[in-house]
Amino acid sequence: MDIPIFIVDAFAREPFEGNPAAICLVGPEQELTEEKMQKIAAEMNLSETVFLRNKEKNGSFTKGNCFHIRWFTPTNEVNLCGHATLATAAVLYNELGNPSPRLTFDSLSGELGVSRDGNGFVMNFPLNETILQDKTDYQKLLELIVSMDCVDTVEYSPTTKKLLVRLVDNMTREQLETLTPDISSMMAAEVTGKVKGVMVTLRGSPENGSVSSEGETYDFVSRYFAPWNGIPEDPVTGSAHTVLAHYWGKVLKKQTLFARQCSRRGGDVRMRILEGNRIDLVGQAVTVLKGSFLL
Repeated sequence: MDIPIFIVDAFAREPFEGNPAAICLVGPEQELTEEKMQKIAAEMNLSETVFLRNKEKNGSFTKGNCFHIRWFTPTNEVNLCGHATLATAAVLYNELGNPSPRLTFDSLSGELGVSRDGNGFVMNFPLNETILQDKTDYQKLLELIVSMDCVDTVEYSPTTKKLLVRLVDNMTREQLETLTPDISSMMAAEVTGKVKGVMVTLRGSPENGSVSSEGETYDFVSRYFAPWNGIPEDPVTGSAHTVLAHYWGKVLKKQTLFARQCSRRGGDVRMRILEGNRIDLVGQAVTVLKGSFLL
């Protein structure tokens, strides 16, 4: 059995930027068990591998517009992955020439929509709310990431199981980028299953170095750690920005946001907060590999 596979750098304008994802196009007659999908994701060893099927039995990837999508990390399946959804749309539009004005993906997080936006793509996702927390409740975990003196606020997103850690405003982008969390100890410090990822974020300003290469100030910058899902640090995370946008949108009183995820690869994300607890995430993507998975 041959399964077409692509690797795409999402939230990137050039190869080797952003967050890479593998996309497997599974045909209507091809059967893949969850065990086999997990093994493929482990073999790819990227933060996420997508398994895409056409929703219609006789539908095609080149003309269809409704699909079933699943995302696997090297260790487990996840309910939502933004960058891999962006990468999937890039394959359908750019590599296969799909003419549909809007692509719809049925997922464990509900229906997700993607359309073109100039040179990039717009993903329509749920906006995930946060709840203020007592930071001392997470002190053991936080101290493995950053000094408690540097923590301003801690919030929690129950729908995504992500913890949002806002740093004090007098910290700099460089200080955020040079944090070295103790990843293995983080897993030992949180074993309840409540937290599946930690976002560390800082309000952007020219003074703290949060400026793009084009001179535009970021509204906020962040990093994201998810060792509980087999991802020590994710390069650029769409799902995290569905949470970050909710928080920073309230703080900054803005509906349109521009952010940078400050991993080693890094990537820019634009966000538009919509009515009905929805959000548009906007980004670009670059295909870097095409081939077949032989099973």
